[in-house]
Amino acid sequence: MKIGIDVMGGDFAPDATISGAILAREEIPESDRIVLIGDKPTILNQLEAHNVRADYFDIEHASEMIAMGEQPTRAFAQKPNSSISLGFKLLKTEQIDAFSSAGNTGAMLVGSIYSVNAVQGIIRPATTSIIPKESGGMGVLIDVGTNPDSKPDVMYQFGLLGSIYARYVYGIEKPKVGLLNIGEEEDKGSLLCQSAFRLMKDSKDYHFIGNVESRDLFKDKVDVVVCDGFTGNILLKNMEAMYRLMVKRGLTDEFFSRFNYENYGGTPILGINSTVVVGHGISNKVAIKNMILHSKHVFEAKISEKVRQTLDQYTQRQFFSNGMQ
Repeated sequence: MKIGIDVMGGDFAPDATISGAILAREEIPESDRIVLIGDKPTILNQLEAHNVRADYFDIEHASEMIAMGEQPTRAFAQKPNSSISLGFKLLKTEQIDAFSSAGNTGAMLVGSIYSVNAVQGIIRPATTSIIPKESGGMGVLIDVGTNPDSKPDVMYQFGLLGSIYARYVYGIEKPKVGLLNIGEEEDKGSLLCQSAFRLMKDSKDYHFIGNVESRDLFKDKVDVVVCDGFTGNILLKNMEAMYRLMVKRGLTDEFFSRFNYENYGGTPILGINSTVVVGHGISNKVAIKNMILHSKHVFEAKISEKVRQTLDQYTQRQFFSNGMQ
């Protein structure tokens, strides 16, 4: 397979992205190729500085880049020669099998929707974060910022996307899906949570266990935690802040070290017709390496294909056709 990486994306690019790609190249089979997408002279200079031959990678020249602070839709349209735009062109034409970037997240989402498109039937693609469990396992939090203003039918689909991801990437055979709320009772929470609960409680598309509270996140009670992107993003950044605070105070142990974003590298955009992984803007070389390796894992798990297959068997087909109108 061919894995594309936006060399120009991220706060510490291109040094961190090139260094991470070199680390990842050492861990993948020789039959796989990493495609470096960005300014070619810069890439060649970086490879030379690391004493790495240019033919160790495939290189695609991009004369522009989309900065972190640029408006995503405008930048994607006005910079067709940017590393992100070129990455999506290569992905759409199947010249690469997966594309990852630690650059402008909004531009990555725009490219996903307008280049490779959402899977037919998916209302809104979503992003996830890993939740380490006290028992040693992993949970999935969805959505973590892609959809700050979600509707009940979108929340229902988050449960489906998260369940597929947890099953085929993390090997959880029958993921327990819970709705993040301020109480376990059905009538608790906002109007959004109450409406989403009514849709999810009778689901035959995944194993819904009801409302869960934030104190349940790190227990084995739930495998997939569903929330709107506004709530999920606040929760994710709070966990990151607590981890950094504990490191600063020298209070980390094996469990808390698993909150380090470097270990996971990035998150796929779920619900689209290809493999796109978005990394943290502050990614260092270890995080970039793991983002590339995770792209390979997600592609090989055939997540997009699993989503399409599941939608073909929807038990709530009429509901979703109404929801997309």
